[in-house]
Amino acid sequence: MQTFDPVEVLTLPLMANLATVSSDGAPRNSPVWFIWEDSALWMPGAQGASAVKRLQQDSRCSVEIVHFDNDAGILLHLGFRGHALIEPNCPALFKRLLRKYLGPESNWNEWFIENVARINSPSGRMIRLVPESTFTNNVSFFKTGPVLAWPPTGWSLESD
Repeated sequence: MQTFDPVEVLTLPLMANLATVSSDGAPRNSPVWFIWEDSALWMPGAQGASAVKRLQQDSRCSVEIVHFDNDAGILLHLGFRGHALIEPNCPALFKRLLRKYLGPESNWNEWFIENVARINSPSGRMIRLVPESTFTNNVSFFKTGPVLAWPPTGWSLESD
């Protein structure tokens, strides 16, 4: 199995799935945008959001990110596990996250920024996960056989 550099996936504007635990022990899953900075995965939240509330009760979580391009034959899976912290909103960090997905600020939809993103909202939170374990899986051979669509970089993280 060939490995890949997780940072190459983390820089792409992909959706992540944040898995948390509810107060009754049931698993919950939330699709989220993210940014990788300072060896941490940062995801937006809000003071009253369900994922933020669950993480405040039980900080255990996992995040799964999949880069899938059927035409190119790329299928990369990156997983993180650990304990998340809920941080106050950081407008500068949140803007960098939004640029990753929305492009330059001149392209941003004003209604979305004012009514949904609310960059400067005091109720905004950032979910911070410094992974305690990391899992990478490159199954880009699903179309090509042993010739991988994603060239390995020679760098990998240990699997758990």
